Amino acid sequence: MQIVLHGARGSTAAPGADFLRVGGNTSCVAITPQGYEAPTLLLDAGSGLSSVSRVLDGAAYRGDILLTHLHWDHVQGLPFFRAGDRDDAEVRLMLPAQCEASPDRPGSAAELLARAMSPPHFPIGPDGLRGNWTFDAIDAGSFTAGGCTVTAVEVPHKGGRTFGFRIEADGASLAYLPDHHPALSYAPGLKLAQGVDVLCHGGMFADSERAIAHAYGHATLGETHRLAREAGVGRLVLIHHAPSRTDDEVDALARQLPTDQLPVEIGREGDVVLG
Repeated sequence: MQIVLHGARGSTAAPGADFLRVGGNTSCVAITPQGYEAPTLLLDAGSGLSSVSRVLDGAAYRGDILLTHLHWDHVQGLPFFRAGDRDDAEVRLMLPAQCEASPDRPGSAAELLARAMSPPHFPIGPDGLRGNWTFDAIDAGSFTAGGCTVTAVEVPHKGGRTFGFRIEADGASLAYLPDHHPALSYAPGLKLAQGVDVLCHGGMFADSERAIAHAYGHATLGETHRLAREAGVGRLVLIHHAPSRTDDEVDALARQLPTDQLPVEIGREGDVVLG
């Protein structure tokens, strides 16, 4: 499978000349299994979702979208997803079950999403997206999505139920943990990331910023590195970069990590991290 980063910033988009190398768009990852010509699975729907439309080059999106959680930077691209907002689109969106959204209540996932995407907050709600959209609230577990095997594990993160995802296809594996507070409990993240080829993990905070990282439910760089080493991952790709951190500052932060036992990379918008 091919895995491409379409958004590598966290919290809010970061425009401007100082953010061009890493990219300014928020969380979105596109996955294309072997045998497919276009992405069939998207992880998160931040502002990076718009660049998926450009990759599809006029074609409709037909596939699945998995949301790790419902914070703005992971859903704000949905109403601007041109490839999904058209009559011939076929989209299944899955979000973590919580509040009134549950697997046994049809329509409840769309109702929960509409709390942030509907008037007066936005001109349309989820039901205003054209095409054949379905919205499902899911619990942790294993299932098939976009031609891949997916394992969803609930992980600690402040402000709503949050999943990490393990994606497996074509003999390759990815763990995706953009928002994660492993210091509260390493066990879920370790289970999810055990032995994967690539771990994409939030790299937003330096160790010196531990207090604010934990206040917002995130990991420090040292905690992320420890998780990757203990899980025995093949490569660590840092994503969900702080929107205030310039390209040069992101580079400098990543250089604080040792790379002798574990390859560490900065995730940048447009990077093919696997495939």
